[in-house]
Amino acid sequence: MTLARLLRALVPSLVPALAAAAALLAIAPAAPALAQGERPLRILVGYPAGGTADLAARLVGDKLRETLGQTVVVENKPGAGGRLVMDYARGLPADGNTLVVANSAVMTIAPLVYRKLNYDLRRDFAPVAQIANFQLALAAGPGTPAKSLREYIDWLKASPAKNNSYASPALGSIPHFFGLLFGKQVGVEMLHVPFNGSAPLMNALVGAQVPASVDTLADLAEMHRAGKIRVLASSGTQRSAALPDVPTFTELGYKDIEGVGRYGFLAPAGTPQATLDRLNAAIVQALRSPDLRERFLRLGLEPQSGSAAQFAKVLAADASRWGPVVKSSGYTGD
Repeated sequence: MTLARLLRALVPSLVPALAAAAALLAIAPAAPALAQGERPLRILVGYPAGGTADLAARLVGDKLRETLGQTVVVENKPGAGGRLVMDYARGLPADGNTLVVANSAVMTIAPLVYRKLNYDLRRDFAPVAQIANFQLALAAGPGTPAKSLREYIDWLKASPAKNNSYASPALGSIPHFFGLLFGKQVGVEMLHVPFNGSAPLMNALVGAQVPASVDTLADLAEMHRAGKIRVLASSGTQRSAALPDVPTFTELGYKDIEGVGRYGFLAPAGTPQATLDRLNAAIVQALRSPDLRERFLRLGLEPQSGSAAQFAKVLAADASRWGPVVKSSGYTGD
């Protein structure tokens, strides 16, 4: 039999097999995606790219990508001091594909100061895991001669009506209320000067337009290291690894001047418990990574995690702690 006749004889029998192979190849690309639930995990951040919240989200997101075997996308939706993203996220499907990186500003302070807040933390969100604490700090600039907390308090009390102003990055922020807490503990009525963010605040502090400021330790650290400002004390129970030369208020004898902020992950309410447990386990695992912990500490973040139930208890305790401070200030956001 010639080669041509042999091929004509074999082709009819090969057609069904080739068709079946083609069908399998068509299905093959979809199979892994379905098996992995290959919808991306969205991590929403209510602040601009490059900020502490954004960097924390991306660092944890990189680890989740490895652990979950899922694409992770970080989306920045800044606005209204972080409240915009909370309002947006509360209406998203509770399918485990959306997480929000939230801080104490939106989890604790906003519900205390805004009577017409569009979201309700307990109703609209489920705690997933805490990821970090962050310290606050009091800093002095060229507008005050103080080199230490004791010197600043003495200078403050020498002429309180003249020297009592302090800056914060925003009205209704934790630094705003921490400054009032500080004043109450040292016996001086402080005058709050709000700015629209940490950058303009820093310009005013370095330029001696305000004598002192309260902000997150992370936002004050760089200028302190450069010698442009002096961070006098921090708000934690122990010194921050980011600025180990700066004492805490408690070690200086002011045991009631203490308070830290939080970062954590939330999911839309109604997310299945099994999904929340899976995400929590992955986040806790990420926080155990030595390289991630080191990066967090450089940012001025203190890695902290645990179960979702523990995170919920922390949030409840924070509301109880800051509630009286906010109430005594008389400040409302609307």
